[in-house]
Amino acid sequence: MKVILIEDVKSLGKKGQIVEVSDGYARNFVLPKKLGLEATGKNINDLKLQKANEEKIAKEQLEAAEAFAAELGTKEVILRIKSGEGGKTFGSIATKEIAEAVKNQCGMEIDKKKIQLAEAIKTLGVYEVSVKLHPKVVGKLKVNVQEEK
Repeated sequence: MKVILIEDVKSLGKKGQIVEVSDGYARNFVLPKKLGLEATGKNINDLKLQKANEEKIAKEQLEAAEAFAAELGTKEVILRIKSGEGGKTFGSIATKEIAEAVKNQCGMEIDKKKIQLAEAIKTLGVYEVSVKLHPKVVGKLKVNVQEEK
C-alpha cells in the first residue's frame, strides 16, 4: 500500500514522502497513529498543492529578507559609550544595544539574536556588523561607536 507520510517516521522516511509499506503495517500502525494518509488521487493532489504553496511562501520570505538586507546596508546607527583617557571605554556594546539603536534611529525591527558579533565592541570607531535575516541572506549594518560627553 502506498502511504503519504504526515510526520517523519524513523524507519520509513520524511514528512511529505510517498512510501510503499505492507498493508498490515499501514492499517495497524501508520494510519491509526495518524503518521500518514493513504495515497489516493485526492491526497496526492493535496500534497502537490501544499508543496507548491510552501515553495511560494519560502520564495516570498527570501525576497523580503533580501530587500530588508539591501535597505539595512544603507543605514548607520550611532551608539555612545563612556570612555576615559586614551579612548579606553567602560563596558562594551552588545547586540541588545545595537537592536535598540536600530529600532530608535532607523525605525526597523531586528531581533538581537540575529545580530552576529565576533566579539563585543569595546573600542570607539565604525564597525560593520552582520545580521542573519534568513538562512541564505546576511545583511550588513554600520555601527558608529562614539564617546559619550
